[in-house]
Amino acid sequence: MLVQLTYASRVSKTLGSEDIKNILQHSQTNNQADGVTGALCLSNGIFLQILEGDRNTVNRVYHKILQDSRHKDPAILDYQEITARQFSDWSMGLIAKTEDNKQLFLKYSSNADFDPYSMSAESLRGFFDEVVGNVRWLRKSPA
Repeated sequence: MLVQLTYASRVSKTLGSEDIKNILQHSQTNNQADGVTGALCLSNGIFLQILEGDRNTVNRVYHKILQDSRHKDPAILDYQEITARQFSDWSMGLIAKTEDNKQLFLKYSSNADFDPYSMSAESLRGFFDEVVGNVRWLRKSPA
């Protein structure tokens, strides 16, 4: 059975660009081996991550994240059974806080500061739907 788990956590310490690169590389390697796909967003000191794959595997990955000292205040924001993966091309994609993404963050967040803790499951799904749609559009756009 396929599931999709969306969680948020606060960064427990300041992370530099090398730290983020390291997290992304390890996630991609581990997730590819485990058959887990998803996306990671880091903004305002908050991780927002969506994981999808086999229920037992996704649960195991999430429990591993709970043991990671870089995370504090973890919360599952959405958990659902799915019929197909939304991020099948991504072992783990990074959605960075950039000027381009600022309007997207604001569109789904209740205030100017991106705060997934205050977002509904429906808003989170809309946010990730739009992220996937934008990536697919960019891939198809002429250079």
